[in-house]
Amino acid sequence: MANNGRGKTIGTMLDDLVPRLEKTSDTPGLDAQVLLAHVLGKPRAWVLAHPEIPLTQNRAARLEALLACLESGQPLPYVLGHWEFFGLDFEVTPQVLIPRPETELLVERAVDWLKARPGQRQAVDVGTGSGCIAISLAVNLPDLRITATDVSPQAVEVARHNAERLHVADRVKFLEVDLFPDPLLPESLDLIVANLPYIPTPTLHTLPIYQHEPVLALDGGADGLVLVRKLITQAPNLLAPGGLLLMEIESSQGPAALSIAYDAFSEAEIHLHKDLAGRDRLLEVQLGP
Repeated sequence: MANNGRGKTIGTMLDDLVPRLEKTSDTPGLDAQVLLAHVLGKPRAWVLAHPEIPLTQNRAARLEALLACLESGQPLPYVLGHWEFFGLDFEVTPQVLIPRPETELLVERAVDWLKARPGQRQAVDVGTGSGCIAISLAVNLPDLRITATDVSPQAVEVARHNAERLHVADRVKFLEVDLFPDPLLPESLDLIVANLPYIPTPTLHTLPIYQHEPVLALDGGADGLVLVRKLITQAPNLLAPGGLLLMEIESSQGPAALSIAYDAFSEAEIHLHKDLAGRDRLLEVQLGP
């Protein structure tokens, strides 16, 4: 395509890209648009509105190089180096999990809860990865102070850079620790949010993402609940009266996650929320005042 693409228009290139992307993508048309928008440095809407504009030789060559990465199995967000989440643009690298739309459910619930409670502003995001949850909360709640933790130093570096890019570095504190850094947190927390590794090890080894996304961010142990169980067990000692715990879970783990939460919390309202596909996705534990 580096040679054949010379002089081709945007519209023609989109037509050429789709069949090649069909081999590695469930959404080849959308991916083709996103890829061209990235190469051209324009919004996707602009690409669709200007199908008659020809690509330069340099841009055609760059497009071919990126396409070769995709055809080798690299996920599109890693090829682009960034991905949208909750209306924000996050840098992503192979050292962090790709932000996914279903995680926006957690952020939406947290934002609504915090906005209804202006006096509760101490929060922690456990297993922050790219920082997408903590940073999205900080962007939408200018008075929020949140600590974001991750065991991976590479993930903490990416998350810290995202906080700087999105202008909330002064309100998000990043720590390289495993789950809760007890001595470094406030005495009590109003909100705990977490999207921890929750894929059972045997299942993970059968999935395509096993080859491409960080295992540390995916592997939830034999039953997928090792870290989920550990966090839920610790949370009652850290949440303030009236505090909230929100955890993303794997869709088959709803009953098990509920059981763990009921065992850990003697007095709390505990719910499961479903994602847009109707699958259990979010565990919510609300303490009484």
